[in-house]
Amino acid sequence: MPELASVRWPKAYRLIRSIYPPIDLFEDIADPSDWEALASAEAKTNPRLWQHLGRLDLVPVERRVSGPGASYLMAPFVHVSHDRPGRFTDGSYGVFSVGDREEVSIREVAHHHAKVMRSTDEPPGWTSQFRMLVTSLDLQLHDARPFGACHDPDDYSPSQALARQLRNAGSNGVLYRSIRSPGGECAALFWPDLMPAPVQADHYDFHWDGSRVDRIRNCGSQAIFAL
Repeated sequence: MPELASVRWPKAYRLIRSIYPPIDLFEDIADPSDWEALASAEAKTNPRLWQHLGRLDLVPVERRVSGPGASYLMAPFVHVSHDRPGRFTDGSYGVFSVGDREEVSIREVAHHHAKVMRSTDEPPGWTSQFRMLVTSLDLQLHDARPFGACHDPDDYSPSQALARQLRNAGSNGVLYRSIRSPGGECAALFWPDLMPAPVQADHYDFHWDGSRVDRIRNCGSQAIFAL
């Protein structure tokens, strides 16, 4: 079992697709314990609402967050799928993944975006836009950095098994080494109430060269960086 480590990152970075809008219910001041009732009432006139909200039942009432920025925290926990597993989840539950530097977050997301582009045989060119979210961490996480099996570039089964065990035992989450950005560190958090609501930072465009994401463009400064 990994030991606990104190993680204090004044800034923690998460990159997400810009196409996802905030979810009004999460951003509202309504008590999270009333969300199902409010959503059920509104769904009578908007049948697609439940699809928009996701699986509220996956987050216990006492661990839900609301208010400005809450959508960014709640979304990865209510929109899950076995078709979208990760290093520390088999897709049956969500995790909030962050990096300790912007570059770490960008490189990790670029790798996974490239896998999607490759699987659908997308033509080269500038593709999706992403937005950087910035929060902070100050909590105890289980330290998986010494566990080599949890850092396999392609086989996630050992790390998923460890994460399932830790989550069931009440862990906050896992600290691990970045696979795509050597020298960087990442954290996979098991619940949305473990960090402050993120603020939005820069937007980035990804360039797909037919086999990998080879460049990114800062949408504000228009500066282009090679990966």
